Amino acid sequence: MTTHASGTVYIETYGCQMNVSDSELMYGRLAEFGYVAVGSPDEADVILVNTCAIRDHAEQRVIGRLGELKRHMKPNSVLGVTGCMAQRLGPRLLKSAKHVQLVIGPDGYRALPSLVEGARNGVRASSVEFDLEEHYEDFRAQRFDGVKAWIPVQRGCDYKCTYCIVPMTRGPERSRRLLDVVREARGIAESGITEITLLGQTVNSYNDGQHDFAALLRAVGAVSGVRRLRFTSPHPNDFSERVIDAMAETPAVCEHVHLPMQSGSSNVLKRMLRRYTRESYLDCVARLRSAIPGMGLTTDIIVGFPGETDQDFEDTLSAVREIGFDDAFTFKFSAREGTAATRMPESLTVPDATASKRLARLIETVRDGMRAQNLGLLGARREILIEKVSRRGTLLQGRTRDFRTVLVPGDDSMIGQYQTVELTGTTGSTFTGGVVSERLQLPVAV
Repeated sequence: MTTHASGTVYIETYGCQMNVSDSELMYGRLAEFGYVAVGSPDEADVILVNTCAIRDHAEQRVIGRLGELKRHMKPNSVLGVTGCMAQRLGPRLLKSAKHVQLVIGPDGYRALPSLVEGARNGVRASSVEFDLEEHYEDFRAQRFDGVKAWIPVQRGCDYKCTYCIVPMTRGPERSRRLLDVVREARGIAESGITEITLLGQTVNSYNDGQHDFAALLRAVGAVSGVRRLRFTSPHPNDFSERVIDAMAETPAVCEHVHLPMQSGSSNVLKRMLRRYTRESYLDCVARLRSAIPGMGLTTDIIVGFPGETDQDFEDTLSAVREIGFDDAFTFKFSAREGTAATRMPESLTVPDATASKRLARLIETVRDGMRAQNLGLLGARREILIEKVSRRGTLLQGRTRDFRTVLVPGDDSMIGQYQTVELTGTTGSTFTGGVVSERLQLPVAV
């Protein structure tokens, strides 16, 4: 179908950084066909909700939001659902939400303009087939963050963790060619953006058939104008010595790793099919910290997984204390349709009240550790990249290389600049600071 449409488009994004990146790709794709991005659904001819399916709560939130979006629709408006929830539910979503005209999975964005045009002519459609060759290499992402950029380097996942729906919503793992990633990084740096985050479901298992993740880190880190290089999310099993050496030896690579632990109990990790033990996770942490002094470490942890005993949970708490995470995303187990965890014996189910109590204790333990660490950093000086105005509105928000959030006084003209700050206060999770000396953003070499 030849598409000559135009109009306005609003995309509401839920979930992980990969979804943020996919929304940028969708905006860019629709811009090629004359669509202009707008800041609210009231202004839009086309409303897309880019969704997450990792937990049931995320899906229920989207379903509620789809109902709210009815009131923003004009007679010729199009409402579509994209992303992981769209992939999981497919045509079922068209049946349950009659005002939704499009359901498009993560591999279907190439056809987005023609599907939107069809919807504007009354054709409701679902596109949820996997395309193992699709990396959207010819798409020009429309980036709205002028300070940092995401680059997807890998799509899908070959791990089969028993709680995780990602292999069913993103398909099997496949990696982009290193040269294509470097080309995109070069374009980003030439635009003046100096911080890049490489994205993948298990990003450090990246392999394009000729190059591994270590080679990718070195190649992107060598791009002129890239001052900070991050990546998320890695898997503990894929931190080879080659990868750790590349991190330590590439100056642009930031001293921070988000390393999902999920549980501190080897028994629970085995039922999760995480393919590592408590001991091997601790060994991975030790190898990273030995190679990269001062490295920040954040994580993901699930409580209430089927069969988790009181002792298993205590093992998680003791691992949190022993490792001393800088922060943790903590969750109660959420059963996802189609995953192996839903087929475990009902006798293994952890009561919700028990899981809630464990979650509260875990959060308290994580916060206690964070607070103690952060108090010990008061008076230290750090370089931050100022990203945006903080939610308080009177301060600017920046991040250190090890991913700590610092709020400083200043005005909008400082956004995008690197500043040296002294850490003067902490809430336990974020810092306040004062600028010690102004250091303007480095000029970008072309």
